[in-house]
Amino acid sequence: MTKRDTRAFSDAPVDDEVLRRILQAGRMAGSSKNTQPCRFVVLTQASRKEELAACGTYAAFIPTAAVNIAVVLPPDGGALDAGRAAQNMLVAANAEGLASCPVSMHDRERAARVLDLPEGHSVAIVLAVGHPGNEPPERRRAPRLPLDEFVHHDRWRS
Repeated sequence: MTKRDTRAFSDAPVDDEVLRRILQAGRMAGSSKNTQPCRFVVLTQASRKEELAACGTYAAFIPTAAVNIAVVLPPDGGALDAGRAAQNMLVAANAEGLASCPVSMHDRERAARVLDLPEGHSVAIVLAVGHPGNEPPERRRAPRLPLDEFVHHDRWRS
């Protein structure tokens, strides 16, 4: 309930053991038929994060995060499995007191080249993770729609 996406990060590095726990949370995510298709590419070098940011339309902020984690899928990997791994890592980062935000890579072919992925592998999503910075007040705690607007019982009703 306290997890919010953020795009403002401080310059502080993420502790290696904290990062390991976040990655472990991603590894432990369930997957279809226990195929465990997701792999993670961790970027901490500023120049590498800049290259990756250029692959997403709304990704300019990701180099400001201490860590970028690319969730990678093989040719037969499922988007749901990547989503489950990503969400586990986002929630784990929040539990560690870190800020995070998932980011789409709109130019997947370029992202695959930037990360030197094996043939047919693709970046499902990138996670920007780091210590929270100062976010503009208008970005903080936007109200959520009421639960009743999301839930329908037995059939869809307006």
